[in-house]
Amino acid sequence: MKDDIILLAHGAGGKKSADLIGGLFLKHFGNPTLNVLGDSAIIRNGAHTLAFTTDSFVVDPLFFPGGDIGKLAICGTVNDLAAAGAQPIALSAAFILEEGLEFEVLERIVDSMSRTASEVGVSIVTGDTKVVPRGSADRMFINTSGIGLLPAQEYPSPERACVGDIVILSGTIGDHGMAVMTCREGIRFSSEIMSDCAPLNDLVAKMLEASPSIHCLRDPTRGGLAATLNEIASQSGVCIEIEEEKIPANEDVRVACELLGIDPLHVANEGKMLVIVPAQDAEAVLSALREHPLGERAAIIGRVHSEPTGRVHLKTSMGSLRILDIPAGDLLPRIC
Repeated sequence: MKDDIILLAHGAGGKKSADLIGGLFLKHFGNPTLNVLGDSAIIRNGAHTLAFTTDSFVVDPLFFPGGDIGKLAICGTVNDLAAAGAQPIALSAAFILEEGLEFEVLERIVDSMSRTASEVGVSIVTGDTKVVPRGSADRMFINTSGIGLLPAQEYPSPERACVGDIVILSGTIGDHGMAVMTCREGIRFSSEIMSDCAPLNDLVAKMLEASPSIHCLRDPTRGGLAATLNEIASQSGVCIEIEEEKIPANEDVRVACELLGIDPLHVANEGKMLVIVPAQDAEAVLSALREHPLGERAAIIGRVHSEPTGRVHLKTSMGSLRILDIPAGDLLPRIC
């Protein structure tokens, strides 16, 4: 660790997050299950293989166009399980509440969590509540954990990307991060930017029906598409090349990013899945995505190459090739 104190950037999903995880947490907690650093840990127990994940949510504001911290907490955990190819079977929910929080606000968020979990078909089976003094928690923080059941076949994993694989994105990028940021900053457009916050377990199930051989699934949350691609390239020891013109994005999101000086490739998503699949299965997976309401704008955006390992290249709209890196700092704090 090069820093003496914790910075906001350590929680942003970029280089400093990686330094914190590798330089501190893996140093003390490292084991074969954790070291994979997937969205979920894979645990084998006799005849069963389970996926287990946990996540904390500190979004500001608590309510934003298209969702709220409660819906986000359920979707985020369900999507981490889905990225392992698992169907969720149980969730937990833990709340850190600040003294003075309005009961009506808490009930709205709990109701949102309940409705989202019902949509997925999973129950919240355990939880915890703590209350801290005023000024200690910025109204509310939520932690959710989830357990999912994996099928018998080989499951997607971030180190399975292979040379020749096709890279598919399930839809537009940057919607969630820009919805939260423009709401927080009071920026208005002709149409309201809506978060893409949604549970993706059914979408993933349809993809796996089309191709049980999908190599890698990741939901590009903190750090956006750029961070997720770099993590996969590093863990798989490959080079991933994507094409700028093929990456879907809503026009209002593009404009908002330009106004704020932010690359949409670095903006968090909460309802999109990145898919890396053998070339022979790419069209079947793309068709399955486009037949689903959450994948109508899915697109093939790139391919996996052999060299240089651990790198992500972006072919720009001008035809040039540049390295797509991840930011060291926190471009959009308190997004998820």
